[in-house]
Amino acid sequence: MIHLGADSTSLAHAARLLRDGQLVAFPTETVYGLGGDAANPEAVASIFRAKGRPADHPVIVHMASADALPRWASHVPESAQHLAEAFWPGPLTLVLRRADGVSDAVTGGQDTVGLRVPGNPVALDLLRAFGGALAAPSANRFGHVSPTTAAHVLTEFGDSEVAAVVDGGPCRVGVESTIIDLSGARPALLRHGMIAIEAIEAVLNEPLERVGDQQGPRASGRLASHYAPRAVVELVAVGALEERVETCLAADESIAVLARRGPQCTTSRAAWIEMPDQPAPFAQALYSALRQADAACPDRILVERPPDTAGWEAISDRLQKASTPRSPISGTTGAL
Repeated sequence: MIHLGADSTSLAHAARLLRDGQLVAFPTETVYGLGGDAANPEAVASIFRAKGRPADHPVIVHMASADALPRWASHVPESAQHLAEAFWPGPLTLVLRRADGVSDAVTGGQDTVGLRVPGNPVALDLLRAFGGALAAPSANRFGHVSPTTAAHVLTEFGDSEVAAVVDGGPCRVGVESTIIDLSGARPALLRHGMIAIEAIEAVLNEPLERVGDQQGPRASGRLASHYAPRAVVELVAVGALEERVETCLAADESIAVLARRGPQCTTSRAAWIEMPDQPAPFAQALYSALRQADAACPDRILVERPPDTAGWEAISDRLQKASTPRSPISGTTGAL
């Protein structure tokens, strides 16, 4: 895998690779995406092979601007136009009815497609240099912790069928985009992100429906188990963390701890990572912290449960999925 910079020469090279049907990982404001030409079914199939992703999983299509919406959506409702004006470029994905000619490889065989304009200048420069749209799920093996730096991508794939990674530095948001379904009678929240739901509802001038993970169109990040490191992740209530740490150490387990305060124990069998106490910086640090904790090869990772308050919803969602035991994933179920 070639490690490219974010200068115009590097982006022109990355765009050539993409036009040749190859895969290029690139930064967005949320996480690094594994990009392939969204109009080339063979390139999209390569994304699925590289990730080990089930074939019926839709991928999000990244566009340079909202002007490309009619190429991918058969109908762009007023609600989509309003949300695009308010939040694009930015960490919001809109699920719309797909246009004719959009391949099943992109949509997972559904009649809907997920679309967004990323809020990262490097991603937008790459999209403009490429001259089209990129199918781009997160640049990690299926179900693993999403990458928020180019180094994470290099560690994840190494020498594989991924041709290059464009290094745009750490991702600003750090967790995946909010997904809103506008393909039905009423707008529905499919996945929490770091955009306040109240802000979205204010633009729509109506409440969002809340649907379960098995309702609505299949969309990225809706499996019960996801975003997971190799080690077992256990969520622990704030007041119970010290006792749980002591119990694990007494059982001769090695642990890593993610908590919104400094170390409460000193032992070589406990790697303690102090996390920010506000949701935005916590989200930005989360996946790097999980990867750092996993690199210590602990028996388990104890994570102090986030507050049940506004702003923490996406973080709670990702940690809940990371802590859910994995079950075998077939090629015909689930969605990233």
